[in-house]
Amino acid sequence: MTRASFGLLRTQAFRIVLVYVLLFAFSVSALLFFTYWNTRRTLDAQTDQIIEAEITGLNEQYLRLGIRGLDESVMYHSLHPGQGELYILADAQHRVLAGNLDSWPSITNDPGNFVEFDYERRLSGIQDSRRARGRLFPLQTPGGDFYLLVAEDVHDRDLTQRMFTTTLPWTVALILMFGLLGGALMSRNMLRRLDSINRTSGEIIAGNLTRRVPVSGAHDEFDALAENLNRMLDRIERLMKGLREVTDSVAHDLRTPLNRLRQRLEQSQARLSLAGSDTSEIERAIAETDQLIATFNALLLIAETDAGTARGTMTPLDLASVAADVSELYEPLAEEKNVTLNLVRSFGAKEAMIEGNRSLISQALANLVDNAIKYTPPGGQVTIRPALNFQSVDICVADSGPGIPQEERPRVIERFVRLEASRHSPGTGLGLSLVAAVAHFHNAQLLLDDNAPGLTATLRFPKPAQRNIPGPAKVPQIPSRDAAE
Repeated sequence: MTRASFGLLRTQAFRIVLVYVLLFAFSVSALLFFTYWNTRRTLDAQTDQIIEAEITGLNEQYLRLGIRGLDESVMYHSLHPGQGELYILADAQHRVLAGNLDSWPSITNDPGNFVEFDYERRLSGIQDSRRARGRLFPLQTPGGDFYLLVAEDVHDRDLTQRMFTTTLPWTVALILMFGLLGGALMSRNMLRRLDSINRTSGEIIAGNLTRRVPVSGAHDEFDALAENLNRMLDRIERLMKGLREVTDSVAHDLRTPLNRLRQRLEQSQARLSLAGSDTSEIERAIAETDQLIATFNALLLIAETDAGTARGTMTPLDLASVAADVSELYEPLAEEKNVTLNLVRSFGAKEAMIEGNRSLISQALANLVDNAIKYTPPGGQVTIRPALNFQSVDICVADSGPGIPQEERPRVIERFVRLEASRHSPGTGLGLSLVAAVAHFHNAQLLLDDNAPGLTATLRFPKPAQRNIPGPAKVPQIPSRDAAE
């Protein structure tokens, strides 16, 4: 069985059809069995009535004429039998005295109850085994005990029963086979419609908000669902576009006056320094201004990454080289905080090649390293480790700091979210948000795990297809530490 077949069998539509087919097969089987049982009961009742009438007539002959008169009456009925009627009169040793059966059949002596037995009859010179239903009537006379057996041939009914017991399993099997085949066809058609919705949803989740669910034109429930989803997506796209425009406009409009304010503060600081005045307040104002500018830069970078505007800058990229550049950039900060910064090289440069945007990945790795150094106590260590897996290329940043509680890890990648324990530290809460946006841009994953003690942050990139990837182009741009806040 193919993987597609297994997927088809696991669909809800196929399960619904399977349950319906099973219920239908059970219902048909129960109906046929009830019909057969009721028909046999009716036929047996009719046969029993005929036998009772014959026994009553013969009993009257016995009471009026005695055993000799009964013998003559049985002989007469045997010579002129009706359709399928059987008679036999025997003594206590089951020796046949009169009747149209050659020998006493193999039945138990159960007087008064109806019994069924097989008997042999010659038709057109051929010996035929048939089925009969009859009743045994005992006779007690001064001359000894006798038995009268009156029966009706029920061979046709027996053939019908055999045919029914043979046909019913095949009928149920055919119902199940055709039902499952129809269910598979219905499920396949339904699954095809659902797959188109799922594919479109996946593309929208990947960032392509312009995609819409295809409408088949059948005007059925799926088309109604597709139209409603498309209207919802249109609404979401308009809201996202408006929100992005507002965010970009606010960031651009505020970044320009902030840059001008910083320039004026620097000019004022220079004039006051020449005059010998205290410039500490202006230095603090410049630092706060730099913090605001870094916040707006991070917001703009996250917006551009979410919008996919940098998609054209994807090139072959060496993660080991990026890790080396970031490690070299943050070595002075690590030494200043008395933190050991280690770079572990576990494979060659060609093995670490991925398709990516060097500037964005460098910025994301810089954010992770900056956070690790910031929250690692003096004497601790931070490790940058590229790693090659079976289906991915990872770059990990592990520290020996306080770490992040497991229940808080899904929340810390949201914008402006900071843990209470870190409120005293400088920052805006956009560092991990930017890392998550860069990971989403590259179809990668941001994984936060326990380092016992500390935190291990891993960027897991999909391994590119096996092909000849040229060496990475040298990009002199190295991320600044300001955006890591």
